[in-house]
Amino acid sequence: MATPTKPTSNLIRFPVVREKTGMSTTGVYRGMERGDFPKPVRIGPRAVAWVESEIDEWIQQRIEASRQEGAA
Repeated sequence: MATPTKPTSNLIRFPVVREKTGMSTTGVYRGMERGDFPKPVRIGPRAVAWVESEIDEWIQQRIEASRQEGAA
């Protein structure tokens, strides 16, 4: 019997977050302040990264919201 595996999560750094979302630095940080953009995780004393699956989910939510607005 195979052992179930946990889904893996990749950590991505800020330049990749900006590239994937198309957002500016200010836009990302404002979204985090408002609570509508994923927050990073600390990976070192002076380094953070974002969970890629959370960024991908955020992108998918934006796409779905946009499609619903267009249908209304």
